[in-house]
Amino acid sequence: MQLFLLCIKIFIARIVDVSLATFVTVLTVKGKRLTATLIGFVDVIIWFLVVREALNTKMDSMWIALSYAGGYAAGTFIGTTLSNVLIKGKISVQVVLDYLASNEIEKIRGAGFAVSQIECTGKDSKKKLMLFIEVDKKRLNDLKKTINAIDKNAFMVVNETKFVENGFFK
Repeated sequence: MQLFLLCIKIFIARIVDVSLATFVTVLTVKGKRLTATLIGFVDVIIWFLVVREALNTKMDSMWIALSYAGGYAAGTFIGTTLSNVLIKGKISVQVVLDYLASNEIEKIRGAGFAVSQIECTGKDSKKKLMLFIEVDKKRLNDLKKTINAIDKNAFMVVNETKFVENGFFK
């Protein structure tokens, strides 16, 4: 029973620890250094206490290692899921469309997206249209559906945005 309780304790602590570490990584990338620092402090304290207990126990069981690793895996999954839901963010989407779709751009704007466009030339020397769209990450799937309705062969590149000033997001 004591081994079971230790394994549960390690598993849950690792879930919390790794979830916090995931938040720290996302916040650091987004430039939120102070928040990341404070959460990182709590994360490392939890990690230290769990590692110390796992390594200093007199119990010798593979279940301890499996609980530690399982908590890490579950914490990674939970941490990334929660950070996607809880941490707001913008993404930058570049789209290359067939030039014939240029008269369809208003559909994207009509769906609530700000779009900047330039003419470009593709590999085959055909005229193309490049779109620059900045959007809340929660609306990416809506944007993809709108673009695919215009051009099923659209080339899209999505990047995390660190900073936005002025423009549609004033």
